[in-house]
Amino acid sequence: MTQTSLANVTSSPGVADEQANARLASQRRRRRESTQVLAVRVVSLSVMLVLWQIVGSQIDPILFTTPVAVFRAAVKMIGSGELWQYLAPSLLVFVYGLALAAVAGISMGLALARYRLLDAAFDIYITFLYSTPTVALVPLIVLWAGYDMTAKVIILFLFAFFPLVINTYQGVKNVDKNLLEVGKAFRCSERQLWINIVIPAALPFIVTGLRLAVGRALIGMVLADLYTAISGIGYLIVRTASTFQIDRMFVPIVTLGLLGVLSTALLRLLEKKVAPWTNAQRE
Repeated sequence: MTQTSLANVTSSPGVADEQANARLASQRRRRRESTQVLAVRVVSLSVMLVLWQIVGSQIDPILFTTPVAVFRAAVKMIGSGELWQYLAPSLLVFVYGLALAAVAGISMGLALARYRLLDAAFDIYITFLYSTPTVALVPLIVLWAGYDMTAKVIILFLFAFFPLVINTYQGVKNVDKNLLEVGKAFRCSERQLWINIVIPAALPFIVTGLRLAVGRALIGMVLADLYTAISGIGYLIVRTASTFQIDRMFVPIVTLGLLGVLSTALLRLLEKKVAPWTNAQRE
C-alpha cells in the first residue's frame, strides 16, 4: 500500500468518526469518575460530621465540642473581625516564608543536582539540618532575630525549605537518561537541555515538594506564633484553649485545615497548567 493510500485510509470519515467517538467516550468516563469521587467525598464528610456531632454532644463542652457549636463560633468570630485580626499577620508570614523557601529550595536543588562538587560540599549539611528537629532551633532563632516578623519568617522558611530541596534534587536525578542522550545527539546546548528536558521532567517532583512544603509551612507558622509574639492564629488557639472556649479554639484549627486543602488544590491546578503531560499520563 502506498503512502497516498495510507493517508486516505487515515483521513477517511470512518476513522475520523471512530477517533471522535473514542474522545467522547474518554470524556464521559472522566466526568463519571469525577462525579463518583465527588460523591464519595461528600458522603464521607457528611458521615464524619454526623459522628462528630453525636460523639461531641455526649462529652462535656469544656473538653470537646460539636460541629454546630464550631459553626456558630465561626460566624461570630468572622462577623466581629476577630478571626481575620489574628489570621492576617500569620498569612503574611506564610506568604513571605513560603515564597523565599520556594525560590531558595528549588534553586539549590537544581544546583546540587547539576554540579557534583556542590552536592559533595553541601549534602551533609542539608541532611544534618533536615534530620535535626526544627523545633529545637526555634529558641536560637528567637535569640538571634528577636520576636518580630523576621524570626517568624525564618522559622517558617526552615520548615518549608528542605522538602523543596530534596524533591527538586530527586526530580533532576530521576530524569530519563535516554532523553538526555537524545538531546545531546541533536546537539542541544546545556541551557536547551535544562529548559526542554530536565526541568519539565522534574516538575512533578517540584510540585510534590511544594505540596509538602505547604503543610510544613503551616506547622511552622503556628509554631512561630507560639514562640515569638502574642499575635497570630497560633496565639488565638492557645488563648481560647487556656480559657476553655473549645468551640472557639476549633475555629482557627479548622481554618488552618481549609487553608491547607485550598493551597493543595491550587498547586494541583498549577501542575495541570505547567505540566499537563503528567495529568495525561495518570489518566
